[in-house]
Amino acid sequence: MRIAIINWSNRRVGGVETYLNTIIGELSRSGHEIAFCCEVDEPDERARIELPDQSLTWCVAGMGAEGTLAALRDWRPDVIYSHKLVDPDLEHEILGIAPSVFFAHDYNGMCISGTKTFKFPVVQPCSRRFGWQCLAHYFPHRCGGLSPVAMLKLFSLQSRRLENLRSYDAIVTYSNYMIEELTKHGLSPRRAYNFPHYAPAAGARGKPPAPSRASVVSASLMTEDAGSQSLVSQKDAKVALNLLFSGRMEYLKGGHVFIDALPEVAAKLDQPLRVTFAGDGREREALQRRAARVRGPKLEIEFTGWVEQSKMENLLTACDLLVVPSLWPEPFGLVGPEAGLFGVPMAAFDVGGIPDWLSDGVNGFLASGSPPTSEGLAQAIIKCLEDPVTYAGLRQGASEVAQQFNIKNHLTALLEVFESVLTAR
Repeated sequence: MRIAIINWSNRRVGGVETYLNTIIGELSRSGHEIAFCCEVDEPDERARIELPDQSLTWCVAGMGAEGTLAALRDWRPDVIYSHKLVDPDLEHEILGIAPSVFFAHDYNGMCISGTKTFKFPVVQPCSRRFGWQCLAHYFPHRCGGLSPVAMLKLFSLQSRRLENLRSYDAIVTYSNYMIEELTKHGLSPRRAYNFPHYAPAAGARGKPPAPSRASVVSASLMTEDAGSQSLVSQKDAKVALNLLFSGRMEYLKGGHVFIDALPEVAAKLDQPLRVTFAGDGREREALQRRAARVRGPKLEIEFTGWVEQSKMENLLTACDLLVVPSLWPEPFGLVGPEAGLFGVPMAAFDVGGIPDWLSDGVNGFLASGSPPTSEGLAQAIIKCLEDPVTYAGLRQGASEVAQQFNIKNHLTALLEVFESVLTAR
């Protein structure tokens, strides 16, 4: 099968491009011919998505839209696998070239700002269907900026994207929440597919989770002294617990809420905390200032910046708990299953697609997302860590749940969708 992959960039910028970097290789190894089409070759500081040898690639920034479309037509793909494009007109033209499948990674075409989140008077997910009525909520709920001109331009852009969505032969996504959003916006359930995503932390695949420091302490709670057993508490052991935030440092990712929750967590657990923020973004400096105000003898907070996969695997190996404080309805939240491959439990808000991989008492605990608060997040973190027996069960559950999200299941389901659209055409 000839498969043309479409994305705005050919650089490994974020989660979409990380996904493409893996799935392209898997499709090639399965015997399919791959070509890649993008709008830009940037940002320069990020590595390019890896393509199989001899794969053709076309970039609008270098060839122009017409040249790129002509090259794609001449290649004659069997199917187009589209992801994120900035220009809806270009997307519309590509749709006419071959049977097309779209991966809905986010809410483009379903929200003026693309975040599906009210920011005022409290931050909480928005459940509205996109339409002209959204214009009446944009300013009162601080959905985006304060420019009427920008609001109208965004509304027009997202309306065109929604038209394009309805023209795809099939749409795939990775959570029940996203399926509900797609069908709410008029996409036929017969053309919208939800199938298992995959966790790409290859270094952990197939290995038992490495023991974290908390679990080592948990395993050592019972010691023998002169023939009688005595209980050594985790608190007395004074072993630092490692908590991790991994992701973009943007307001709706909730890093500030996590920081606000830490003093309560430290006080309740009465144990040293070592908290790592791995990632970068516009909010990083603000988060660092906020962290400086809560640091203390038992609370260490480090900001690493953006990290490569190998370093992220080192962080997960040493991690006791992943915290996902996202305030917006995450379409999925791949960082959770990635951590699960290392036997790392999670604490997160009950928003978007997160409940698809996080079950209360199985591999972590959820805090209410209506609305998300630092107090609620603190309690979820505490429930994960305060009892050694519960924690040991969560580690086992994290590993078991993560095994569902493997590349084999994902690739099989994806190829079935490709075959179905080819048959329908």
